[in-house]
This record gives sequence, structure tokens and C-alpha cells, in this order.
Amino acid sequence: MTLTEQMILLQAPNPAAAENGRKLWKKGSFIGCCRSEDGTLYWAQCAGSGKNPYRVSIDWTDPDAPVCRCSCPSRQFPCKHALGLMFVQLSDMEFETAEIPQEIAEKRAKQAARAAKKEAGGPQKPKKPNAAAQKKKLSKQLEGLDMAEKMVDDLLASGLGALAGSSAQTYEKLAKDLGSRYLTGPQTAFTRIALAVRTVQQHPEQAEGAYSQALRILVALRSTIKKSRVFLQNKLESGSFAPEDSALFEALGGVWKLEDLRAIGAFRENVRLVQLSFDVSFDEAKKEYVERGWWVDLDSGDIFQTLNLRPAKALKYVKGEDSRFGVLEIPALYIYPGEGNRRARWESASTRPLTAEEQAALPSLAQSGLEAAMKLTKGTIKNTLAAKFLAVLVPVGKLGKVGEDFVLEDPDGERVVLRDRPQEDSDHTCTARLAILPGEIPAGSALFGLAFYDERDLSLCVHPYSVVTPEQIIRLLY
Repeated sequence: MTLTEQMILLQAPNPAAAENGRKLWKKGSFIGCCRSEDGTLYWAQCAGSGKNPYRVSIDWTDPDAPVCRCSCPSRQFPCKHALGLMFVQLSDMEFETAEIPQEIAEKRAKQAARAAKKEAGGPQKPKKPNAAAQKKKLSKQLEGLDMAEKMVDDLLASGLGALAGSSAQTYEKLAKDLGSRYLTGPQTAFTRIALAVRTVQQHPEQAEGAYSQALRILVALRSTIKKSRVFLQNKLESGSFAPEDSALFEALGGVWKLEDLRAIGAFRENVRLVQLSFDVSFDEAKKEYVERGWWVDLDSGDIFQTLNLRPAKALKYVKGEDSRFGVLEIPALYIYPGEGNRRARWESASTRPLTAEEQAALPSLAQSGLEAAMKLTKGTIKNTLAAKFLAVLVPVGKLGKVGEDFVLEDPDGERVVLRDRPQEDSDHTCTARLAILPGEIPAGSALFGLAFYDERDLSLCVHPYSVVTPEQIIRLLY
């Protein structure tokens, strides 16, 4: 295992924790630095705010998932003391070889026993749901759907202009009621409508965009309600309460567990992923930061997204994600149900550099051309439960400006306008950066981005996120 600064930053729960750890190292706060004879364990003492120093250690038995332990009271994991010890280790400072302390040896043994027990038991099976509790939950959800449907029908009947005279608190109260009925998906939708009401009333100059947003939410919500009622009634009548291979489960607010995804066969083994892009946004309705990665499967060419959700109230306690480089080798990749932009998760993965051969082959994973990509986009965004964009990797013939617009032309001569999605915030405006690309885009390259329908001129466009050449991935965002 070769420790790098990038590895340390990826372990940190947030940039501040990593920087605080670096400061501890630079201040010389660590004493008694030792290592095990096999180099898998490092430990030391670190001066803290109390009279006694903290005992901190890092177990590198699994280099891709180091186990950090510290006697400090911090709820961050790893804490700044463990991160600081990593910086000490990175500095090539000499660690004294010593016997592993008994306290750590005992913890290591317990952890190894748990891992062996888990491995011997095979993949964890979903717990059998409590039938009585599930029936009660389904009945509550159906009751909530009736409430939501009445509000949606009233809004659509009276017209969106009624939003200007509505009270945002009405929708916020309904959202709260839906949350108590296990409908966190519709709950979020009505919270977004409440935000649209406030925008219309407080910022009239933004009313047109708010009305469009509200209409999209209402259309999707109406479809979700109708489909979900049939879905829930069937489950109630059949007595089948296990999660199913359906996007409705998540649309209602269900949270997928990895064992449930495995149970429905929604996983692949021995997958190689490469990150094409990374971005961060803030979800005002949920009050959480969304760290999103876009990945391509080196073997199938399928594109997946990863979402790391960090509530604003607990931001410093939830580990942040960042741009990832190289190849992730994943023993089991779990894939959420749905169409397009499918979310993926994994329990463990190892990282290695991308070989020249793998990099050169990346552009060949693109769609056959723009015609195929746009056809797939149209089919996806027609689904009322799907996002109104589709992640695509398309081949580049030429890329330049036609008038004021950036235009991509594929090798067959088909063209598409490149522009930023109007629904994205200012942190995602990156089309203009195409003008400062270093030199001409080499032959055999591809462009990754989000294909979407632009209501402003009724056209299909692509919001570019990165350019993938046979030599490198040029990111236009992070």
C-alpha cells in the first residue's frame, strides 16, 4: 500500500477535518509514533485540549478501508487526530517498530471474528417483514395518497396562477402530514411546491420559472399517485410486503438496503468503474447537499450515478465524497431499479491507476451516434417517474461554435446544441469552458453530459460535463 495525500483526503469526512489533521502534524502534536512489524498498524499519542493525550491508531489491514481508532470524543470519523497521523505517516517520519498494544490487538481480534462470521454466513438476507405492521403502513400510505391527489387535482383545476394567492404553509403542512404517512417522496414534492409559491410571491421576476417547475412537479406527482395506488393495493391484497423491482418503491420514499437489492437480483459482480464527472448541489427542499458522481462501466459501457446525501444539520458528521480518479474495482455493484440515470452503490472497492489501454478504450464506450443517444433520451424523459435528463456519452466528430451556440457534430454529421440546463444552479454552468479547452479535441474522442429537452426553444440539447479523449478525461466541473 502506497499512501498518498489524495487517499487521505478521500478518507476525511470533510475538507476542514483533513486540514485540521494536517495542522496537528505540522505542529508536532504526535509523540510515541510506532508501527507493527508487518506495517499494517500505526499508532501514536496526540496532544489534545485535555490533560491526557489521545490514543490514536490506524489499521491498514485492508488498504482500501483503513480502520481508524481514537480515544477523543469527536463524532467525526475519521477524526482529525487519525487524519493527522496519516499525514505523519505520509511525511516519511520514522516510526519505531513495536509490539501491538494489547487494547488494539483485542479490538483487531474482535473485528476479524465479526468479518469471518459475516463471510461464513454468506450475503446478508433481508429480514422477513412484519405482516401486521406492513398492512398498517400500506393503509396509511393509501390514505396519504388520497390527501395528495385531492390537493393536486384542485391545483390543476384552478390553474397554476392560483399559486400566487396560495399560502406556502398550506403545502408545507400537507408535506408534514404525508411524511407521517410514510410518503417521504410526495412529501418532498409538496415541499418543492411550497418553495415555488414563495418564489412567485417574493420574486415576481422569477415567476415564470417557478410556474414551470411547479407544473413539472404536479404532472410527475399525479402520475406517481395513480401508479402507486395500484402498486400498494396489489401488495395489500396479495400480502406480499417485500421490496420489488420497481421505481415506485423509491418514488414513494422507500430506502433501498443492499440486501434487498441483492434479493431482487439488482447487482453485478466484479465491476470496473471509471468516474467521468463529479458535482455538488444543495437540495433546498430536503436541506441537504447532494454529492453526485457519474461513472462508466468499463466492460458494458453502462453509465451509473452515485449520490452521497449530506443533511445540512449533520454536515460535519457525514463523510464527504470528492472527485475520483483511476479505476474502482468493485466485487459487488448494487443497482437501483428504474430507467436511465440508475443509481449504484457498493460496500467495498479497491482503487488502482487507469492503464493507457483502458483510457484509450473509454471513448469507444460511447453511443453509436447522436441519433441513438437522442432517441434513448426521448424515451426516458417521457416516463413521468424519471428525471427530465439522461446521462449520455456521445462520439465527437467536431466541436465548435455556430453563431453564439456551441455545437457538437458526431462522426455521421448529426448535430446537437451544447448548453447549460436552466434547472441547474450557477455552480454547474460549464458550457462556456469549452472555449478554453487545451488545443483541438483529438479524433476518436467522446463527450459526456446530460441530454435534456429545453422548453425555451423546444429542442433537445446536451449539458456538457467532460470531454473524454484517448489520453485523458477533461472535466468541465470538479
